Amino acid sequence: MTVFPSWRRTPHSIAATVAALACLAAFHAVAASAAPSVTPPYQLSVFAQSANGYSQPDSIVQFGDSIIVGFQNHVAKDGSDGKSSTIVQFALNGRVQRTFSVPGHNDGLRVIGANELWALQNEDANPNLVVIDLNTGRQTLYTFPASTTPHGGGFDDIVELHGDVYFTASNPGTDSNGVNIFPALVRARLHSRHSNTVDVEPVMFGNSHAVDIPTGATVQLNLSDPDSMTVDPRGNIVFTSQADGLLIFVRDPLTSNQVVGRLPITAGGSATTLDDTAFVPSGAAYMLFSDVAGDTIYRLDSGSFGFSPGIPYSGSDTTGVLGVLSLDTGVVTPIGTGFKSVRGIVFVTPAD
Repeated sequence: MTVFPSWRRTPHSIAATVAALACLAAFHAVAASAAPSVTPPYQLSVFAQSANGYSQPDSIVQFGDSIIVGFQNHVAKDGSDGKSSTIVQFALNGRVQRTFSVPGHNDGLRVIGANELWALQNEDANPNLVVIDLNTGRQTLYTFPASTTPHGGGFDDIVELHGDVYFTASNPGTDSNGVNIFPALVRARLHSRHSNTVDVEPVMFGNSHAVDIPTGATVQLNLSDPDSMTVDPRGNIVFTSQADGLLIFVRDPLTSNQVVGRLPITAGGSATTLDDTAFVPSGAAYMLFSDVAGDTIYRLDSGSFGFSPGIPYSGSDTTGVLGVLSLDTGVVTPIGTGFKSVRGIVFVTPAD
């Protein structure tokens, strides 16, 4: 039976399937892998590495004919050490074009509108947002008006959908029964006229009811770790609850038709965590992804068969696996292994 077809995509190409399945046996050898590797016809190369005092590459976005990466620099996740992260803008050949310093531990990056880069810091507590005008380089620091956030933690990632901007509410607290009754996804709005602050509005809560996508059953969530986020080709907000091994889908947010879906994630026959998931856009030339513990940003080319539009690829922060994700079953079929901690993923398309 097909459950919620608007959360599904057609299967990837036969060639991609064969290549992905061929790598499945390698999953169990990840820990013993001497170096990162991918299954042919995929091809792996290094795009850039940590240098010049910045380290721990994480989030990645494309801006025209450049790539922007957030380097966390081992800053405390609540910003309590007073240190700063570095945002690096690269040319498509990996050459550094310019850098920006932002206060705290950067985790979320997103280009909003035509030329604003939103950089979100401190996912555990004390969050701040820096908006960078990519035309002029001007930076504006925004704070959150309350001394504590509604859920007690910070904010992790950012997406834009139909002109609205959404954040995942990370590191949440729980009630006396150990249940996250607080916002897990919020809509964010900036106030710049009198004070540079960010207001947030709950979209869904950590204990929301959801449809289990593989079975169609209704379940109650208890999300402990809302994290990286994207928008799928059908216009659903998709975010990982990382420590829970779940992908969460939100259809028609903030409308009377809002529906939440849950997809448990497995790889190699076992539950696993994911950091980031990216859907192949039309015209994708290649993928870039970061290995935060390996201090490296990799380039993945698809070889002879190309990337099939609409197919999701996911990376695991704990197993070091990069793979193709089934939206029917939640199974990640590895295409790359031996990485230390896969984080941000972006598909690079030719600039207009």
